[in-house]
Amino acid sequence: MYTSETKIRVRYGETDKMGYVYYGVYPLYYEVGRTELMRNFNYPYKRIEDMGIMLPVISLDIKYHQAAKYDDLLTIKTTLKELPSARITFHYEVLNEDNVLLNEGSTTLVFVDEQTRRPKRVPKELLEQLQTYFN
Repeated sequence: MYTSETKIRVRYGETDKMGYVYYGVYPLYYEVGRTELMRNFNYPYKRIEDMGIMLPVISLDIKYHQAAKYDDLLTIKTTLKELPSARITFHYEVLNEDNVLLNEGSTTLVFVDEQTRRPKRVPKELLEQLQTYFN
């Protein structure tokens, strides 16, 4: 298992009239967490795309507990709980500065060959790097 943490400050444009984070913004926070986790492994999305691989999201799950508010400093915890194969699932927890769980969710992405548009297995080099966290 591997967990990465990323900090995000809620911007005014992400809130509704009540000052709460609009519900549709959380998947964008998840994307930041997911992108930073991959960057930690020296596999930013750009590198994967340069290998001719796309990573479309095929599933998104969200559960809301409490609202984040304008100017809150949030922690996005992103966790890989299992090794990827042709799919990779990221789990998220969004916490406020008091470490209160506001939101949790997951996304599943599939490795797709850019030319054939067919699923393919995770790149061997990435899998080898990840395996050190799952032994």
